[in-house]
Amino acid sequence: MWRGRPAADPGATRRRQTALGLGLSQRPPRTAAAALNPRTTNLPLRAIAARALARVLAGQGSLQDVLPAADQALTDRRDRAQLRVILYASLRSIYRRQAALALLMEKPLQARAAPVEALLLIGLTELEEGIDAAYAVVDASVDAARALGWGTLSGLVNAVLRNALRQGAALYQRLPDSESLRCNHPDWLIERLHADWPSEAAAILLANNCAAPLWLRVNRRRCGRDQLRARLSAAGIEATQHPQLADAVQVPVAGAVTDLPGWNEGWISVQDASAQLAVELLELQPGLRVLDACAAPGGKLAHIAEREPELARLLGVDFDGKRLERTRQGMRRLGLQPTLKQGDATQPETWCQGERFDRILIDAPCSGTGVIRRHPDIRLLRRASDIATLCQQQARLLDHLWPLLAAGARLVYATCSVLKDENENQIAAFVARTADARVAAVLPSWFGSDRRWGRQNFPGQGDADGFFYAVLERHSG
Repeated sequence: MWRGRPAADPGATRRRQTALGLGLSQRPPRTAAAALNPRTTNLPLRAIAARALARVLAGQGSLQDVLPAADQALTDRRDRAQLRVILYASLRSIYRRQAALALLMEKPLQARAAPVEALLLIGLTELEEGIDAAYAVVDASVDAARALGWGTLSGLVNAVLRNALRQGAALYQRLPDSESLRCNHPDWLIERLHADWPSEAAAILLANNCAAPLWLRVNRRRCGRDQLRARLSAAGIEATQHPQLADAVQVPVAGAVTDLPGWNEGWISVQDASAQLAVELLELQPGLRVLDACAAPGGKLAHIAEREPELARLLGVDFDGKRLERTRQGMRRLGLQPTLKQGDATQPETWCQGERFDRILIDAPCSGTGVIRRHPDIRLLRRASDIATLCQQQARLLDHLWPLLAAGARLVYATCSVLKDENENQIAAFVARTADARVAAVLPSWFGSDRRWGRQNFPGQGDADGFFYAVLERHSG
């Protein structure tokens, strides 16, 4: 039975398919699920990458979900760095690669051969982007197919990638002329961006296809920024400090962050510059009672604890018990002890007992459309139908948490979205229905652009992620 075969090579005679092993009987894994099994012991790099990409494409987890298992199988930090280069590049161009692969295949592969399809997508990415030498990409991909248990498809892998290599740029010139393929975004998101931001949409789409910088946050409880930069420099890593954010330094992207000097000692965390603005907007002071209502995975909660150790109370709440446990683990690494509770932030009566807070942070669940360059799989995982549901959840969070805010106190609303319905429209609607809510004009002018109800940063603007912030204050009378 055919498991897929390469399309004819334009301008060349057909190669003998029997010599490639394309018509031979196959011994694939019993099920598609077995093919995507995350066990990666003793597999070569590209086999590990293919299995991880196949899981993402099958909806079995995000890139961040599948990377830890892949990392564990790679003992060399250089291999872990290469893994990220391959996966991120493949996902940033996934629509383009899938369309190109369809041109190269007369018949699609069966679902159970998903790791081989992922391997081909990775190979096409490496060939066009020059991630590795062409001969090395082809040879390593053939070896990876065998290592994955698909030796009978190794000839197909060889034929398809060599065909792509021969065609070169001509292959991609044959792709259908569509904005989705040109921009590597789903049609629904392209339409939303053009509707919300007619003048900025093209730049947003372009920025989403670029690699994101790596911003670190210094844990000032453990070290100073200059001390960290000196340690990084001693390891050959040059760090650049942010001109406005006191705890932010940028370093070159190179492999797993857990390999960075200072990670195990809790000196640093990964947090984009945009996200580090939240603690500044809270204007923390000793003795304040602070609530992080959507705390997991704990980045902003940890920053609050690092910045002001003399708070009267710091409470982090999240509905997801597994994510909350990972938050606890992160706090232990950083030497922090905020109070953590599992609960639904839209039902504060189940975890609050009438307490009032001087500061509330709502880092709201959102579409993530401002961080696609950092999480390129969002373009695959997010659906148009998700937006209305997310907007309803955001509105419920604002409505149910507002009564917990003390008079004269401050609430910071944040999303990593660039969609107006989640951001300025959400805040405008909340202020319209909430008599004692006022927008505070405290957001710094260097961050993004003024949208009356808050400030919107676009992906890449200020070398930071796409983010929206609004600061609300509760007035009496």
